[in-house]
Amino acid sequence: MIAASTLRHRIHAIVIGASAGGLEALSQLLPGLPATLGPCLLIVVHLPRERPSLLVEIFQRRCAVAVREAQDKEPLEPGTVYFAPPDYHMLVEKNHHIALSADEPVHYSRPSIDVLFESAADAYGERLLGIILSGGNEDGASGLQAIHRAGGVTVVQQPDSAKAPAMIVSALQRGPVDFVLPLPEIAALLQRLEK
Repeated sequence: MIAASTLRHRIHAIVIGASAGGLEALSQLLPGLPATLGPCLLIVVHLPRERPSLLVEIFQRRCAVAVREAQDKEPLEPGTVYFAPPDYHMLVEKNHHIALSADEPVHYSRPSIDVLFESAADAYGERLLGIILSGGNEDGASGLQAIHRAGGVTVVQQPDSAKAPAMIVSALQRGPVDFVLPLPEIAALLQRLEK
């Protein structure tokens, strides 16, 4: 098991996946991020494809860190939150730039959590922290295992604290997870990841 206290200088990027109930979970996590957050943070939330996302508007004024919608070929900056735009997969390239893709949906989802997590695991390896929050399907389970295999750190929200635990349960059934935590403890873990 990994000690949370050893993560501060190890983690360069964080990826978070959420679906049903995820907005409420993110509302408990993102406003507590320190202005001195070291890693970049990439988030996929399953949203309706046909409407613009309001996630940046919702969180920008509540967070001490920069919050933006990801742009294709954009370089990742430390201490910045990137939301996947509706109807595009968000990937991390080896050079730590964002790539957006309109490839087929994965688990009926575009953006897909698995697509983000698997590409980020390739790009960051052991310097990546992956988190699965509330959600109603199995998207993210394979991606979390890719992070584990690459030597990264894996976290899931405690299932009984999730509005929709299916995504979390699927990740736990897939293989070992480093931390199973209630939202306040995930928030505390993120707050320790300062520069």
